Amino acid sequence: MTNESNELITWNDKLICGIKIIDDQHKRLVDLVNEMFNHITGNDVQEYDYFNRVVHKLVDYIKTHFATEERILLGTKFSGYADHKKAHENFVRDVIKNVRDYEAGKRLTLSAFTRFLRDWILSHIALADKQYLEYFKRIAISHADIEKASTTHLDISSP
Repeated sequence: MTNESNELITWNDKLICGIKIIDDQHKRLVDLVNEMFNHITGNDVQEYDYFNRVVHKLVDYIKTHFATEERILLGTKFSGYADHKKAHENFVRDVIKNVRDYEAGKRLTLSAFTRFLRDWILSHIALADKQYLEYFKRIAISHADIEKASTTHLDISSP
């Protein structure tokens, strides 16, 4: 049994950045978190099995999304790039720590993990991502330039 009708995060216009590739990736992250949330059953064995099947896919997707953002920020010479990248690295480190704790049987539930993801994703989009969007508006970067920057190669190895 799952929480099939529940959404932990509801996609809305406040989450839209206006950059298609970033909005698409943000929507996918929201979908992944909601999918995890909908597998909260109250059965520790089922939740642990589900977590082990999907968590590495989630971590890989987060890294892919962060690499896309970082390519765009580098390509547009965003002055806050270093801080933004550091926030990404810290989040990935925290996610991996939570994953290891969960796998080791430490007191972390699937519910707590999905809420941790929700809180970080929503605050990051609302605060950090909006900073670079304001920068793009100020320098009038065209959508073509942003899309071009998003396809430039960037190393996404773990921090």
